[in-house]
Amino acid sequence: MTILDDLVRQLALERLEVNLYRGQSEDPGWGIVYGGQVLGQALSAAQQTVSDERTVHSLHAYFLRPGDVKAPVVYDVDRSRDGSSFTTRRVTAIQHGAAIFHLAASFQKPEPGFDHQDEMPSVPDPETVPTDQERLAKEAHRFPSFMRARVLAPRPIELRTVAEVDPMSAEVAPADRAVWFRAIHQLPDDVPGVHQALLAYASDASFLSVALKPHAVSWLTPGMQVASIDHAVWFHAPFRADAWLLHVIHSPRTSGARGLVTGKVFSQDGRLVASTAQEGLIRQRARP
Repeated sequence: MTILDDLVRQLALERLEVNLYRGQSEDPGWGIVYGGQVLGQALSAAQQTVSDERTVHSLHAYFLRPGDVKAPVVYDVDRSRDGSSFTTRRVTAIQHGAAIFHLAASFQKPEPGFDHQDEMPSVPDPETVPTDQERLAKEAHRFPSFMRARVLAPRPIELRTVAEVDPMSAEVAPADRAVWFRAIHQLPDDVPGVHQALLAYASDASFLSVALKPHAVSWLTPGMQVASIDHAVWFHAPFRADAWLLHVIHSPRTSGARGLVTGKVFSQDGRLVASTAQEGLIRQRARP
């Protein structure tokens, strides 16, 4: 069983009762639950209460408290509305008796309509871009020893960041990033919503840190506190998360110790399949 198989099993969840599910937590090595895990699991919980003919078209989420990697997460689904075309669900993620995360998701049955999209930017093909693991391995000697293994550990989602600057650099850079990503091997076809859940999981990676680039700091800068506050994804068209997807990210604004980032997700053939947005806490504390 591979690390991706483990992730798919985590996203499938355990059904405890009607509208109540339990998911196991993974430890990414940072002491708290990765936000993408809760996003993916909450979306999976909502999907399991919706008929297979309806697929998610949007989700909006708030991160309330850090998740405990040593404890499972319970997902309580509220069946807010089942309409003729749209289905709405609200999900609360709970640990130790307290809500750590809220998600609202809307599902729609297939329907024809007008169609237009932004053009995909011209970037190098994913096969010509080194993986993030390969790129970071060359700089591993510069990372603190406690962080080295965590940064270079295997991941269920392969990331290939286009023309990325040195993460240890203190240089000002544009608030932009383009990241190719895909699941490390083929996903099962008999799990409803698995591709959407995997995209939600991956959409939190390499995201908020884009807002740091114009300020010559990174998540490795001593004293930096960086945390997601809210997250949104709009799903526009079918896609496969085990085929290459390009996340084109831009941060239009930082202010008030918060940063806003937006993204567009394209399939390799140029279709805009999803849009993303997140606001997060960006705080630089004085070093002791």
